[in-house]
Amino acid sequence: MSYRVIFHVDLNCFFVSAELLRNQSLLGHPVVVAGLHRRSVVCTANYEAREFGVTAAMPLHQALQKCPHLIVLEGDYKWYQEISLRFFNYMRNEFGKIEPASIDECYVDVTDVIKQYKRPLDLAWTLQKKVLKDLKLPCSIGVAPNKFLAKMASDMRKPEGITVIRKSEIANKLWPLDISEMFGIGKKTQPILKKHGITTIGDLANVENEALIRTLLGKSGYQLIQNARGNDNNKLNYNQSLHSISQSTTLDKDVLEYSEIKMVLKEMAEKLSQRAKQQNVTGKLISVSIRYFDFTNIIRSQSIDLYTNDMNIILETALFLFDKHFNGEAIRHLGIGLGSLHSHTQDISQITLQFDHEKHDKSNTGVLQELNQQLGGKPLCFASSLLDKTTLS
Repeated sequence: MSYRVIFHVDLNCFFVSAELLRNQSLLGHPVVVAGLHRRSVVCTANYEAREFGVTAAMPLHQALQKCPHLIVLEGDYKWYQEISLRFFNYMRNEFGKIEPASIDECYVDVTDVIKQYKRPLDLAWTLQKKVLKDLKLPCSIGVAPNKFLAKMASDMRKPEGITVIRKSEIANKLWPLDISEMFGIGKKTQPILKKHGITTIGDLANVENEALIRTLLGKSGYQLIQNARGNDNNKLNYNQSLHSISQSTTLDKDVLEYSEIKMVLKEMAEKLSQRAKQQNVTGKLISVSIRYFDFTNIIRSQSIDLYTNDMNIILETALFLFDKHFNGEAIRHLGIGLGSLHSHTQDISQITLQFDHEKHDKSNTGVLQELNQQLGGKPLCFASSLLDKTTLS
């Protein structure tokens, strides 16, 4: 049986590395990226800062106590996005297709490319050196037969490490680790599992614990169990960032109040809908991006049955995604995306065969208005609107 070879390429201390690109005088000094208000926490700490015990998510005042000469930089997300784009374009030039995982990491399927090398790890070593030389960005690379194991591998040796996890090595390399080190196990899930004796990744993979874990965690428990056993999808999604439009905003302050979050999402859904209509496109993949106060990012998406650019449908789906994945922490940045786009410049949308008499798709309303303008006289109307005016016996 042949396995695929997946690389997970993770840029080390990305925000600080991006700052070093425009200010080399920071090199060798302890540096963190953080907000500049009293409630700030450290978003990223370079390895010089970590030597003093400074870590990500640590309150800034505590970090300054540990390292009084710490250099604190306010995050410049537009700059980080620019550097991220350089990185992704570079990786696409090297391999053709990649799957971005977040602003500073991506997956690459190197199954075919790696066959050109006498020693398989030479490809990882060569890539790591080229990224550092050409982009001035240090990275770690995880090598494995699927995405989950590649992600776990890249986290094991930083900075600038290369780690391989084979299926045969899972019991030795993965299972002894604490569940807090497992990708996909959040801060809320850890205490639930540990309370019931599930303390290591090996405990999660243990067949004897499967029923308990699935009872505790529901549907998500099954995927976590499979990951712990080394079973994950090795097919990459190459269409994540293509053919889409998005609307995002950085909030003036960290927001936790649901009513405020809902208002922001509503405003963005309205703007996104307007842009889609101006560009005469509809989409059926709606995504929500959340950046928390500590710069942790998540992006979640949902496919819907019909192409749309309707504000209400976009908002409804965005709220569903937000409610499902929000972890309760303060938010500093929100975004909504509309993907899998279809252009309507030279065609007519297929009318849905659903009997929605409560509301009409706005694109159909537009067609009706155009016909009335051309025909003149008594206006055409939706048959369902007659139901509202007629008493049925």
